[in-house]
Amino acid sequence: MKKYALVIFLLAVFAILPAQSFQKTENGVKTNVQSMDVEVQFYSPSIVRIFKAPENLNPKKESLSVVKSPEKVDLKIERNGDVVSIQSESVIAALNLISGKVSFSDGNNNPLFTEKDYGAQFTPYNDAGNKTFSVRQAYLLDKEESVYGLGQQQVDNLNQRNTSHFMRQRALYASVPIIQSTKGYGMFWDNYSPTTYTDNPQEMSFNSEVGECIDYYFMYGGNADGVIAQIRDLTGQSPMFPLWTFGFWQSRERYKSQWETMEVVDKYRELGVPLDGIIQDWQYWGPNTNWNSMNFDNPEFPEPQKMIDHIHKNNAKIMISIWASFGPDTRQYNELKAKDGLLEFTTWPESALQTWPPDRTKPSGVRVYDAYNEKARDIYWNHLNKGLFSKGIDAWWTDSTEPDHLNVQEKDFDIATAMGTYRSVVNAFPLMTNSGIYDRQRAVSSDKRVYLLTRCAFAGQQRYGANTWSGDVVSNWNVFKKQIPTGLNFSLTGIPYWNTDIGGFFHWDYEGEATNKAFHELYVRWFQYGTFLPMLRSHGSGVKKEIYNLGKKGDWVYDTEEKYINLRYALLPYLYSTGWQVTKNSGSFLRALFMDFNDDKKVHAINNQYMFGKAFLVTPVTEPMYVFSKENKWRNPYEDFSKTGKQEVYLPKGTKWIDFWTGETYNGGQTVVKDVPIDIIPLYVRAGSIVPFGPKVQYATEKKWDNLELRIYPGDDGDFTLYEDENDNYNYEKGAFSEIPISWSEATKTLTIGTRKGAFKGMLKNRKFTVKRIDGSIKTVSYKGKEIKVKL
Repeated sequence: MKKYALVIFLLAVFAILPAQSFQKTENGVKTNVQSMDVEVQFYSPSIVRIFKAPENLNPKKESLSVVKSPEKVDLKIERNGDVVSIQSESVIAALNLISGKVSFSDGNNNPLFTEKDYGAQFTPYNDAGNKTFSVRQAYLLDKEESVYGLGQQQVDNLNQRNTSHFMRQRALYASVPIIQSTKGYGMFWDNYSPTTYTDNPQEMSFNSEVGECIDYYFMYGGNADGVIAQIRDLTGQSPMFPLWTFGFWQSRERYKSQWETMEVVDKYRELGVPLDGIIQDWQYWGPNTNWNSMNFDNPEFPEPQKMIDHIHKNNAKIMISIWASFGPDTRQYNELKAKDGLLEFTTWPESALQTWPPDRTKPSGVRVYDAYNEKARDIYWNHLNKGLFSKGIDAWWTDSTEPDHLNVQEKDFDIATAMGTYRSVVNAFPLMTNSGIYDRQRAVSSDKRVYLLTRCAFAGQQRYGANTWSGDVVSNWNVFKKQIPTGLNFSLTGIPYWNTDIGGFFHWDYEGEATNKAFHELYVRWFQYGTFLPMLRSHGSGVKKEIYNLGKKGDWVYDTEEKYINLRYALLPYLYSTGWQVTKNSGSFLRALFMDFNDDKKVHAINNQYMFGKAFLVTPVTEPMYVFSKENKWRNPYEDFSKTGKQEVYLPKGTKWIDFWTGETYNGGQTVVKDVPIDIIPLYVRAGSIVPFGPKVQYATEKKWDNLELRIYPGDDGDFTLYEDENDNYNYEKGAFSEIPISWSEATKTLTIGTRKGAFKGMLKNRKFTVKRIDGSIKTVSYKGKEIKVKL
C-alpha cells in the first residue's frame, strides 16, 4: 500500500512541475535547462550547431575554423512531451527539455548520434586570472560503430573506438577535433584549448581545458564523401595546387651553400631523373641569434638571386624553410616586440651555438611570434615578401607550426595572446600562422598559387593551400607502418593534402647512413608508398638521400626509386584531375577503405591499405624481406634475394580488381597473396576505372598532354573527368579551365570521350588519345573537343 502511495505522490509532484519552454529562432530553437542555455542552430539542412553555455553568460564566440554562415533552412518544429524535434529535409535534431540532451536522426528517423543524458559539464577554471570553465560533453555510440579522424595522432590503429588522445599541438601530432562515423555522420568540436578525446564502453567524450561554451557541429553526409563535403562547406574549400607540386621533390637537412643546392638540381638533370622541386632547409640565415631572418645572411649564400634563377632556368622550383619564431638579432624580432607580438616561452633552438647537444648556458633568445595578432602577421609577411618572395621563391616550408615548445611549464599557457591566453587558443596556432601567409600572398599576387608545406594543422586549414607533413619521424619499420593510418585519419578530418618524409627523418636506427643496405630497403618501400601520396618528397637528416648518393644505375635502390619517380610523372594527369575533384567536389586523395566499401565490414579496421583517388588500391610493404642483420643498428647487413617476399592484400567486395603489374583480374571479397620483389608494391585497380597516363618527362610541364594514354580497366562501367588549366595561377577561379568527361560502358565495350567544357589560354584544341584496354585492344583517335565514341 505504501508503494502505491509513493507512486501517486511522485506523479502529483511531476504534474505540478513547470513545463520547460523553448523559443523558436530563425535557424532552430533555444532554451534554458539544467542551469544552462542551449541552442540548436541549423547551418544547412545537413549541418547543425549545438551551443551550450552556463545560463546568463552569453559568450560571444567567433569561430576561427568555421567560415560558413547559417543558411535559411525550412524547418519543422514540434514538441512531444519533454522533447522538441527540429527537422530539416536531411536531419532531425531532438532536444530533451529536461536533461538538455540532443540526439540526431536522419530524415527517415533512423538514429545516428546522441549525447548522453546530463552529459554536458561546466567546471569552474581559473585561466590566468580569468574565471571561466573547463567544458566536457559525453556521447553514446553504437557498439558496432567505427569512428575515424582526430587528425595526426601517430598510432597503429585506424578506428578510434576504445582509444584516448590528449590533443595539444606538438611535434609529430596535428590535433584536429573532428570525427566521422561509418554511419555517415561527422562532428567538429570547435574548441582551441588542450582537449582530451576518450572513447570507452561507457561513453565517448571531448573534454577541453578552457571554454565559455560547449560548441560543436553535427554533419550528416550519408557516407564519408558526404561528410567531408559538409566539413569543407563548413570550414572552407581546398584550392587547386600547382601542377608542379605533384612532381618529385628532393630535400635534405640541410644544403649548406647555394652551390650545393644548385648542384643537386644539376645532377638530377644530368642523370635524366625527373625532378620538380628542391627544398632549402634552415640556417641559410646564419647564426641562431639571427634565426628566421628571411634573408640569405649566411655567407655560404652570397648570391641568392643567382641560385634561384639557376634553379628556375633548369625548370625546377624552390621551396624554402621559414619558421614561426625569430632570433633577437632579426628586424622582425624587434618590430614584433614593439607590438607585443612575441610569446615568452622556450622554443627551438635553445642555444645560440649551432652545436649538438644544445649548450643551454648560452641561450639563443629565439621567441615564437603571436600568430593570433593581425599586426604580427603583417610584420611576418612584410619581411617574407621583401626578403624571399620578391626574389622568386616558389613555395614555403612553414616549419614548427605547432609551434615548438620546449621545457613546457603550465605558466607558459597563461601568456596573453591577441585572442586570449595561449592556453585558450593553442591548438589553432597552425591555422592562424598559415592563414597569415596565404591571405597576404594572395593579396599581392594571383600569378602564383600559394603552396605551403607545414608541420601542423587545425580544422579549416585546407582553405590555405597547405600540405601537412607528419613531422620529423624516426626511420624504422614500425614508424613507417604508422604513417598509413595516420595519413588516413588526418584526411578524414577534411584536410586532403598530407605527406611524410620518405625514409624517415632521424636515422638513429641505422649505422652507416647512405651506405647501409638495410636502410635502402626501408627507403625504397617508403618511396613506393610516397608515390601514392599527394606529395612525393624525399627528406631526412644524416643520410644524403639524393638518388645518386644512395646508389648508381643498376643498383636496386637506384633503379627502384627511378622506376617510381617515372610512374609518378606518368600519373600526373590522374593526380591533377583528382586535385580538381578535391577542389570542385570536396574529394579526397587518401581514402580509407570504408569510404568506398562501407558495406564490407572487413574493411572497417584495415589500417595498412587505402584507395588513392578512386582507382588505385594501395598496400605498402611495411616489413623487411631482403636485407637482414643480427646486430644492433642494422650493422653488417646482408642481402638475401633467394626467396620472393609475399604480401597479403584484402580485395574489398562489391567489385572486381585488376593487378596493375600483371593485368590479372580478381573477384572482390577475398584475400590474395601477392609476390613483392623489391621493386613491386601491391597495386590493384578497381574495375571500371579509366586512368590517364602522361608522357615521359623531366618535369611536370615539360610536354603538352597531346597524346595521353587512356587505360581502361574493364569489368564494370566507369567514368573520369580529365581536368586542365594554366597550371600555376588563380585564373581557374574565373572559369579558365577545361573538363573532358570520359566514360566506359562495359556492356557495349565502348569508351565515350565527351564534349569538352570550358577553355583557357594555351589549351590544346586538337589532340590525340591512345585508348588501351589493359586486356588487349589499343586504338589511337583524334579529338577536337566534340564527343567521340571508341569501340574496343
